[in-house]
Amino acid sequence: MFDICIIGGGIVGLATSYQLSQKFPKLSVAVIEKESSLAKHQTGHNSGVLHTGIYYKPGSLKAINCRNGKKAMEQFCKEYGIEHELCGKIIIALNDEEIPRMQNIFQRGQENGVNCKIISREEMLEIEPHVAGVQAIHVPECGIVNYKQVCLQLGKLIAEKEENQILLNHSLTGIQSQSDGLVIETNQRTIQCKYAVNCGGLHSDKITQLGGQKPPAKIIPFKGEYYELKEEAKNLCKHLIYPVPDPAFPFLGVHFTRMIDGTVECGPNAVLAFGREAYGKFDLNLKDLLESISYPGFQKMAIKHWRMGWGEMWRSYNKGAFVKALKRLIPEIESKHLTAAPAGIRAQAVSPQGALVDDFLIEQSSRIINVCNAPSPAATASLNIGATIAKNLSSRF
Repeated sequence: MFDICIIGGGIVGLATSYQLSQKFPKLSVAVIEKESSLAKHQTGHNSGVLHTGIYYKPGSLKAINCRNGKKAMEQFCKEYGIEHELCGKIIIALNDEEIPRMQNIFQRGQENGVNCKIISREEMLEIEPHVAGVQAIHVPECGIVNYKQVCLQLGKLIAEKEENQILLNHSLTGIQSQSDGLVIETNQRTIQCKYAVNCGGLHSDKITQLGGQKPPAKIIPFKGEYYELKEEAKNLCKHLIYPVPDPAFPFLGVHFTRMIDGTVECGPNAVLAFGREAYGKFDLNLKDLLESISYPGFQKMAIKHWRMGWGEMWRSYNKGAFVKALKRLIPEIESKHLTAAPAGIRAQAVSPQGALVDDFLIEQSSRIINVCNAPSPAATASLNIGATIAKNLSSRF
């Protein structure tokens, strides 16, 4: 019998387990993870950015959790010697038409307390000598980190307490409610607990359903494909370089990210994944794909955004089109500078009405808290999300 069972061993699940163990040292916590190691999916394929919260609507869960979570993540990395760096980033207006959108982002940053300023083209070139554009927002407090290392450290701290267990290779098969708690069924054993937190990421909607609740939205997997700059081209990007995003779409557009290990990633695009864990270009999980395309919410979304979706698919199968998108930011980029890098998959919640759920979405029943939507910046915000869930559960103990 455990006091709390956390379903999912990604960064949100581990941060929640850690915060619960810190706040309630006498509680026993079990982390259930279906893979053979922690952080195998969204966290393990993360680009490693410490986001600042500049994009998010002031007062939203994303904005609040990102600002507080970033501070907590920086402190955690300092305390445990995890590599991180506040390298800064620029968000570029490529032409005069994009300046009003850039100014709106800057205004949000100001309201959210982000250290940022609008800079001229001359100032841009001092920071990133090879970029295009007419103006930019400079965000010096933006950073990079290895989230997989963060997860390994969180797992170590959780497992140090003998009351806690991290159960790898445990696939969830069922959740049964009883008068005094929950029975969590896995492929290996049955686990009893008083409360559960669903941090299942790509499978969070299905876990919500297993727990007896109706998911407020369906997870549609979007694949983000990347290229990496070859050694001779790394000098073209010194920090993080982003375009001004399209406000009608929740993705940030292809950009350049210097990673904590010194490599530079270019991307991602955003295409429908043919399965919740179908990372390869030709990987297919037919059941997952049919679930996605038969969902009325996806169909409504596809009709609304078909033009953008087609463009993303074209870039997926045409390297030249991908390079063309990157050249808008750095005109010197050529196809010969790029080598394919591993893809990631984002769990995007889509409402039955076809809306892409933009904010974090956390719902609860009497014994289960469901993290139904936690896209980027969930890794940055994870420690604060965990602290919020721990605070929510405190009234029940």
